[in-house]
Amino acid sequence: MTASHPVNVAPAAGSGPAPSPAPHRPDAATVTTDPGPQRPAGGPPPREYGLDALRVVAICGVVAIHVFGVIVGQDDLRGNLGWWVATAIDIGAIWTVPAFIMISGAFVLDPRAHRAGPAAFYRKRFARILPAMIVWHVVYVVVVRMAMRGEEMSLTLLTRLLIDGKVFTALYFLWLIAGLYVLAPVLAPFLHAGGRHRALVTAGVALGWTMVAYMIPGIALILGDSRPNILTSWNRWWPYVGFFIAGWALRRIVLNRLWTALALLGAGLLLAEAIWQFGVAPQHRLLQATFPVMATGTLVAAATLLIFMASVSIGSRVTWRPAVGRLVTRLSDASFGVFLIHLLVFEVFRQLIPDVEAGRSLEVIGLTYPAVLVISFAVSMLASKIPYVRAVF
Repeated sequence: MTASHPVNVAPAAGSGPAPSPAPHRPDAATVTTDPGPQRPAGGPPPREYGLDALRVVAICGVVAIHVFGVIVGQDDLRGNLGWWVATAIDIGAIWTVPAFIMISGAFVLDPRAHRAGPAAFYRKRFARILPAMIVWHVVYVVVVRMAMRGEEMSLTLLTRLLIDGKVFTALYFLWLIAGLYVLAPVLAPFLHAGGRHRALVTAGVALGWTMVAYMIPGIALILGDSRPNILTSWNRWWPYVGFFIAGWALRRIVLNRLWTALALLGAGLLLAEAIWQFGVAPQHRLLQATFPVMATGTLVAAATLLIFMASVSIGSRVTWRPAVGRLVTRLSDASFGVFLIHLLVFEVFRQLIPDVEAGRSLEVIGLTYPAVLVISFAVSMLASKIPYVRAVF
């Protein structure tokens, strides 16, 4: 997650269970600027349920990537029906990683998060993310890699893994979000001072820069000169700055019903092309080089922006019943814990069930996915009620 909410990863926009007042419904205009939920007098701001719901969908997608990815990684299965179904699920969910970053930016770049100054901001954010980063790196090294998989771990290897941000699959995301937190106190006042136009322009330029940066390695390889983008723990944030800013820039743009539907259709078509392209990549080197199928590639970036705007727009129209709002809130708040625990849960399945470890049966993996998802949510919700334990969930 390769993927924000993953802290939750993005902080929620308040914790009150009551749904927000009925918002403006943009039916005539193509786009309006929704002022957003209003803060009740003397109380916390209402939840933004549209983004909460998007966070829940996104974490389900992240789990799907890691579970169905074991089939996608079987090269000898490439091209058969089971492989294509797993690939459609895996690549079709790749937008979830930048979506988490956009959700995080929508809240972390809010000027209200920086009123007390950068020191207070850093103290609050890093007091949340650093314990989780330390504990879960230890868990995945000691419990998963050494105890469960029987791997030998030298100090040199561990150091290299930490520097590269590759201790275990998706843990790089913690380094990524920490890097964006470092930038946030600089970005927030700059964006706020220039209004939505400045935020949109800055996001567009940053995203464009990233898209070109990720075209260069593929084009260089075609020309016979390998020039990969090298990412480590300390610079994994830079390809996602555009998404981070775009989350803030687009958080109040509400499309009417027609354009919301067109946005979802456009995202679906872009992801369908990405799925097809991934399947035929060896036969289309130039296409893969110029439009790489990855979270920071042009196809996925465009799809992510459309899905984000559609989610904001749908969420602004829905009248959230209290019971539904509470459920969405609980699931959303549990998403960070699900992100942290689901790979451990999946590893248990891989250790106990040989067919899961083999990763060759779509039926077996298809049954494993909901089990991993449900268990991960249950553990995260339970952990959030236990003192001290909840500090790393």
